Amino acid sequence: MATAQRSRSRKNDAKRRRPDYVAPVLDPTWQNPYTPSAAERETHAKFPRQFALRRMRPVLAAMVVWLVLALGLIALSPLFALVAVVSAAVFAFYLRRTLAHYVAGGETLGATMLAAFSPGGTSTDRQRLVTVVDRLTATFGVTGVSAFIVDDSAYNATLVQNGPSLSLFVTNALMADFELIELEGVVAHLLARQRLGVLPRQSASATAKLTPQLRRELAGVGVAYRADEVAAAAIRYPLGLAGALRKCARQVVARDSFFCSPNYDQWRYVFFDVASDRDANDLSDLDDVEIRALALEEW
Repeated sequence: MATAQRSRSRKNDAKRRRPDYVAPVLDPTWQNPYTPSAAERETHAKFPRQFALRRMRPVLAAMVVWLVLALGLIALSPLFALVAVVSAAVFAFYLRRTLAHYVAGGETLGATMLAAFSPGGTSTDRQRLVTVVDRLTATFGVTGVSAFIVDDSAYNATLVQNGPSLSLFVTNALMADFELIELEGVVAHLLARQRLGVLPRQSASATAKLTPQLRRELAGVGVAYRADEVAAAAIRYPLGLAGALRKCARQVVARDSFFCSPNYDQWRYVFFDVASDRDANDLSDLDDVEIRALALEEW
């Protein structure tokens, strides 16, 4: 009897020593790293304007000095008041026009790009592409996408603004050689760029007259890598996108391809493969297709 009482006592003591149950509480500040936040989208949206203003600082400083000088000389002659007013109007017009060029310059890139390519692909290819686009635009919540297959022997694709709509361009070589899951990965990557809000800044990089270094800064270093993450999480199959990147990394682009032309050099950052004309992969470049494929294969 005494043994049984001691056993029950030990059990009760063990129960009393257990920590009290604490119900799990969700962290209200947690943010899914694979879902673009409002702050991330806003940063991309503001960047073209900020970039333009930073580029214009020397001109703006000269404008301010000239206006201050003209206003200071009004005491000598009333004519300088007119000079100051006219100068201010000219400077305001210049500032507004330059900002508009950066912010809205890429809105018609889709129409310009359509004129640069010849139609390609078969009716079967087009039906296949439209089916993929219809399904993935629903997944990403994107509307107003027109899909085009263009004639080129290289693997590449892009999604660009075309007025209020979006134009998706895919080469017929990609349509012919990519498996369905790889094609889905490419389209998902491009729609992820739209979800990230980077299309305006990348379109601006394609239309502004800039050095290669400044063009890449405007387009966004590491944006392609980031879009891969968002796309892979959305379609839940990173290996499909990785396979598409592998094929891009292994291709040898013909010299007569659009993707070895000056136009491509200017537009490169709007494309899925931003360095199709690169002779060898550069693992120090976060946006290189080889390093992007390696990252997805480690998921």
